[in-house]
Amino acid sequence: MATASQTAGKDYRTGRVVGLASTAALGGFLFGYDSAVINGAATALKDIFGLSGFGIGFVVSIALIGSAIGAWFTGSLADRFGRKKVMLVAAALFLVAAIGQAFPVGVYDLCFWRFLGGFGIGVASVMAPMYIAEIAPAQIRGRMGSLQQFAIVIGIFATGLINFLVLNAAGGNARNEWLLGLEAWQWMFLSMLVPAIVFGLLVLRIPESPRYLVSIGKTAEAGQVLSTIYTVDVTPMVNDIQASLQGDHKPRMSDLRGKSFGLLPIVWIGILLSAFQQFVGINAVFYYSNTIWEAVGFTESQAFETSLITTGVNVAFTIVAIALVDRVGRKPLLLVGSAGMVVTLATLTYIFGTAPIGSDGQPVLTDGPDVIAMIAFNAYVAFFAATWGPVVWVLLGEMFPNRIRAAALAVAASAQWAANFIVSTTFPGLAGISLGLAYGIFTAFAILSIPFVARYIKETKGVPLEDMGQLEGARA
Repeated sequence: MATASQTAGKDYRTGRVVGLASTAALGGFLFGYDSAVINGAATALKDIFGLSGFGIGFVVSIALIGSAIGAWFTGSLADRFGRKKVMLVAAALFLVAAIGQAFPVGVYDLCFWRFLGGFGIGVASVMAPMYIAEIAPAQIRGRMGSLQQFAIVIGIFATGLINFLVLNAAGGNARNEWLLGLEAWQWMFLSMLVPAIVFGLLVLRIPESPRYLVSIGKTAEAGQVLSTIYTVDVTPMVNDIQASLQGDHKPRMSDLRGKSFGLLPIVWIGILLSAFQQFVGINAVFYYSNTIWEAVGFTESQAFETSLITTGVNVAFTIVAIALVDRVGRKPLLLVGSAGMVVTLATLTYIFGTAPIGSDGQPVLTDGPDVIAMIAFNAYVAFFAATWGPVVWVLLGEMFPNRIRAAALAVAASAQWAANFIVSTTFPGLAGISLGLAYGIFTAFAILSIPFVARYIKETKGVPLEDMGQLEGARA
């Protein structure tokens, strides 16, 4: 028998839902933009501040510490101040960080601005999927949730494109002066000002999440917001939300405690899902892609072009995910993605591990293996982009019961950034020993992800948010 929310969900205004979801997803655009912009400026920063390989790795990765901390606190902030206000905070953080990173006095304040931008990324990584899940009807929640990842990859692609254009305009060197006496790498950071301002202005125009409004007793206002989304009587839906939020206290982090190593099983599943998404190595691709290709013999310009192709593949196959997630389901896509990544990562492991070593200690790819490596590299990105990239964010936004969603999503997202930090800080060292070793580790985690998904991930396609608690009961 259909619940009230399921019945109401059949009649909704698609344009309204897409507009709200797209605005929230702009936080994902900034998330992708800020996390990847360092790729174009890394060589210049290394030269300016005389950084070692570990030093530039830390400058890149300290943003991830900020992201983990930002994500951790976002759940409680969202429950206290609302989704909309916290998204505005994220926009302000991106704005300030863009300016700070463009004009660092020294390496220490550069790290601070990277950390601050990372904090904004952490906030956005929680708020976008949370808000989208809470306003989207169950029938299209997967596609709307996938807009978060689509915005992230568009942000990464935009960063790569703008960095490439700025680099060429400045004569092919990020240290060359370009406009207003500023060097090219500075303009790479300053370009983030535009999307940060646009995001902040658009967030001012969207309504608060109806589920947050119900949680603070503003049921009439929640009904008004839902009425702009649905074309039927939303009173039963408001009642469903109230029932799912029932409890003798407001949501808090302690609600996540359970018998399974201190946390509820569903929270551990969210944490492990986040960790696997990172331990297959995707962000090593986007943070260090230029460095990887330069290490195996590409020029700086060729490395930029190759990385731009990879980000284009990322965008194209995220669209595939948007088309399939509400038709095929979340779990089948994850399993297909894991299998595809096992094959492609294993291929890269073999190629990098068996290639002859040059005088700089790095593998040298000759004609033939270099083409196979590029195909496998981009196929790996394609499998990730069509599956694990967007589907994990969709699941994190919807898989938790209403009463613990903000806190559980914050913990899972924080774990994702912690895993991202581990991958990003260890990759340069592992790659220095052997790129084959680094990709071999990623392959192992891709293999392990298959039994994890098969055993612990429950399908959430078409399940109303108010019924996620029942799904968790079935899991137990």
